[in-house]
Amino acid sequence: MHATVPALPDFESRAFLQAHVAQTLAFYERHAWDPAGGFFHYLKDDGTVYNRGHRHLVSATRWVFNASMAHRHTGQAHWRDWAVHALAHLEHFRVQAGPLAGLHAWTLQDDVVEDGRIMAYGQAFVLLARSHAHAVALCSAADVAQAFDRMDDVFYRAADRAYADELSADGVLSDYRGQNANMHMCEACLAAYASTGEARYLQRAQSLIERFAFDLAAQADGLVWEHYRSDWSIDWDHNRDKPGDIFKPWGFQTGHQTEWAKLLLIAHSFAPDERHVPRAIALQQSAWRHGWDAEHGGLIYGFAPDRTPCDSDKYFWVQAESLASAWRLWRITGEAVFRDQYHQLWAWSWRHLVDHQHGAWFRIVGNDGRKLEDTKSPAGKVDYHTMGACWDVMEAGV
Repeated sequence: MHATVPALPDFESRAFLQAHVAQTLAFYERHAWDPAGGFFHYLKDDGTVYNRGHRHLVSATRWVFNASMAHRHTGQAHWRDWAVHALAHLEHFRVQAGPLAGLHAWTLQDDVVEDGRIMAYGQAFVLLARSHAHAVALCSAADVAQAFDRMDDVFYRAADRAYADELSADGVLSDYRGQNANMHMCEACLAAYASTGEARYLQRAQSLIERFAFDLAAQADGLVWEHYRSDWSIDWDHNRDKPGDIFKPWGFQTGHQTEWAKLLLIAHSFAPDERHVPRAIALQQSAWRHGWDAEHGGLIYGFAPDRTPCDSDKYFWVQAESLASAWRLWRITGEAVFRDQYHQLWAWSWRHLVDHQHGAWFRIVGNDGRKLEDTKSPAGKVDYHTMGACWDVMEAGV
């Protein structure tokens, strides 16, 4: 059952955003720390740990981001200690020898590699983690460069202007190509540029924006499709039976349109490009047009090529990323429609996704806001999206 929902706060208040992040962090502070190393990655709504030994690279890297950002925004040494703890455990994923040395495995069980695949998605988050750790003096610029260069060695194809996706544990590259890892690599490159000032990171982010938000989107009526063949032709059928897949869902992902909008605007803030804002507007408005649930409110997970819903559930990260992009668009354009989107998304999330009893956000609810499960934070979700959205809104200006 949902706890009593408090009255809507002032979502444009910096004090509210800071308090909301603090309340979210407090949930994890009570339950996630593993004194033996790293953090527990599987938490129920009330914080009960339901799997103590399994660890996922995505959660591990996002914990570096969370703690580093918390330290930056609060100045509290406590969160620096958490970032150090997170970085130390991230090394457990790192391949130490052989042709895959310096890369990071996908999952661990009891600190032993369980899934040894090397996923570009995960490696992108290694770069993101080190970039944010560098911003609080916990990593060197050389550490950031090593993550970027290793990605180049294994996954980047200059002729494609994009990264491949998956390397087997024995070093065989999959033919699958996807936008998701490239989107997060763009995010990581922007973070690397922000923390080091090195131009090559911004240049790579700009190149990925050009490739995915412009060139490849043109093949799909201006939207970003998820799946491609090895020649970067669209694969309309990959995972057709899995519209709710966590990492490779079928359909146009509502939240990925808005994430690209946000990345366009962040890149624009570093190096203005007259095409970036109109492209961000187009992606945001398309996501809203096809993803907003007119009956129940909230943005759905995905919609099919014919623009009908293919997964109508409401995921925490879709709302969070979209409110961040809406706020950036409001700040840069002054158009009230984006301010309204920001408030609509916050209000819906406040009523249905924010856990007012235990803290943090629920991961997923039904299209009408009903609870579907009691897992607050399974592997991959550490509220990096929700806290990240709050920090991004504050950075854009409230």
